[in-house]
Amino acid sequence: MTSPFSWIKADETAKEALVRILTERPLVQLPAPLHRLPLRVGNVVEIVGPSPSAKTLILIQAAINCILPKEWKGVQYGGLERSVFFIDLECRFDVYSVAQALERRIIRANGSRSKQNKDEFDKELFASCMGRFLYTRCYNSFEFLATLKTLHFQLQKEKEKRTSDVYMLMIDSIGAFYWMDRALPSSSSGSNNRKSISLQTVAETIVHEIQRLVLMHPMIVLATKSATFGDKQSTNELIRYSGKRSNEKVSDSRFPQNLPYRDYMPSAWQSFVSHRILFRASDSESRHQNRSTFFTEWLLPSLKFSDKFIVNDDGLIEIL
Repeated sequence: MTSPFSWIKADETAKEALVRILTERPLVQLPAPLHRLPLRVGNVVEIVGPSPSAKTLILIQAAINCILPKEWKGVQYGGLERSVFFIDLECRFDVYSVAQALERRIIRANGSRSKQNKDEFDKELFASCMGRFLYTRCYNSFEFLATLKTLHFQLQKEKEKRTSDVYMLMIDSIGAFYWMDRALPSSSSGSNNRKSISLQTVAETIVHEIQRLVLMHPMIVLATKSATFGDKQSTNELIRYSGKRSNEKVSDSRFPQNLPYRDYMPSAWQSFVSHRILFRASDSESRHQNRSTFFTEWLLPSLKFSDKFIVNDDGLIEIL
């Protein structure tokens, strides 16, 4: 007969539990400028900024870091060798830009060998990596919802084919359909059991579907979002806002980052985000080697330091 106290017996020690959790959900360091905070599966990172502020480029760099292997034929690439699923909501993303950036990364990792024979870089590695980059585009929120609802089956097939899970879900421009959804007429099927279609209910459904996906397929969610700055505050209020940040690295009143950031997404999405980083482009007077300079600010969690970076000729991020 089973002892009545058997249910309180430990299945594993605290050390074993910690090792298991860190093995199943290890911390991941993303490329700069997202490198300040280690992330793990289940985190939802929102990359906010005006256009242009290198938001999509950051996604490309993070995707390449994910799809590249850690090591290949004796060459160190430092990647994760995992798949990425990229959802393009602006419908302007060019997959060829990923291929170009990946090719440059492979050539750079091989050093002088590849520089002498640029046309003979490892095409087997290139094809293997591009096979781990999965892409789709959606033209409205209903297509986006349909994609999320059927994505479980697509990810399951991908896992069976490649014996590895999708590790990152990337959403380019999560607010792309904001104005379309806001203009939706309030309608329902006439049944009390169904909610009316509105901006808020669409956002709630999107969040619910992503939560369900992350539960079944543990992964990191990276989403870009166009930013809006300023509101109806008076000039004096803006001056006081700037004064509060006078001791920070990027406190010059000429910079547009002194304008307050204003979130426009529904509360369902805002509360879903676990990390939020804000990108701001500097003004025309603040350039580095004739290139635009960008600043970062961690809003969630709030960090007291800021990074400054440029995009070089190879499309790579350089922290200044």
